[in-house]
Amino acid sequence: MSQLVTGDAVVLGLRPARLPSRALAVFIDLVVLWGVYLALSMTLLSATGSLDDAATAAVAVALLVLVLMGGPVMVETLSHGRSLGKLVCGLRVVREDGGPIRFRHALVRGALGFVEIQMSVGVVACVASLVSARGRRLGDVFAGTLVVRERIPVPQPAPVPPPPPWVAGHFAKLDLSRVPDGLWLAVRQYLLRMNQLDPQVSWSMAQRLAGDIVAWTGAPPPEGMPPTTYLSGVVAERQRRDAQRVLGARPGAGQPEGAPPVPPAWPQPVPERASEGETSAEVVSGAVSPPVPPAPQDPPAVRPSGGGPGAEERRTGFVPPA
Repeated sequence: MSQLVTGDAVVLGLRPARLPSRALAVFIDLVVLWGVYLALSMTLLSATGSLDDAATAAVAVALLVLVLMGGPVMVETLSHGRSLGKLVCGLRVVREDGGPIRFRHALVRGALGFVEIQMSVGVVACVASLVSARGRRLGDVFAGTLVVRERIPVPQPAPVPPPPPWVAGHFAKLDLSRVPDGLWLAVRQYLLRMNQLDPQVSWSMAQRLAGDIVAWTGAPPPEGMPPTTYLSGVVAERQRRDAQRVLGARPGAGQPEGAPPVPPAWPQPVPERASEGETSAEVVSGAVSPPVPPAPQDPPAVRPSGGGPGAEERRTGFVPPA
């Protein structure tokens, strides 16, 4: 990293571009420039074929200066230090304080670059870049510029090693709300690098971090549990709670697509009991339907009060023997 300091005493963490990437970017730019120069030369020379030799030479020199020297200056000024080759290689020209370049910077770079790159076939630029600690050629030194890398690979964060399976459930009731974020960060960094430390140093750091966690939570670890296991279990429990809090804030989160909706956790309203004169079908989902009038019944049969023939048969259904 380049230790560049701005006018406000701010250290810039810029990564200077080295010779291989810069050489590739310059090669791409030169191929494009010479292609444009040859195409324009053929067009202009065919259009000015009726001129004398002096005029033809003047047109050729002007075209050479405008394309091979003015082309890079114009491109770097308009693109703020990103030519086609630098865009492909992920490079950019910046000032020594990290700001974007202007026309004067591009002009100095283009004028000296025509001499040290094109006229000397890149020998002067390669020697100057190898001698410089930040890979600067003469044009960068006189212009006060620096070519830096824009596309820097970012390492993926490594996951924290999970705790042993038998630790699950030991910290479910632990109060972790009072633990500061700085302590969580220190515990996470220790768990990521504990295998790279000396065993004694790793053990002492684990004990110290476990003691800090116990001081904030107020609950000591289970008897016989190593401090590294305690730290990994506590971190896993906090991650589980954070994930549950995030997923629980969205309805239906964490369910597979097409699965039936999960009923809510809160109790549903209980339907009221049917009052007297209401049937069970009249109470539906807590709302009482209008009462249904009773169905008409047949009038009761009139029984004869006196005797007479057939009275016993109508009363009992038994026919006495004759």
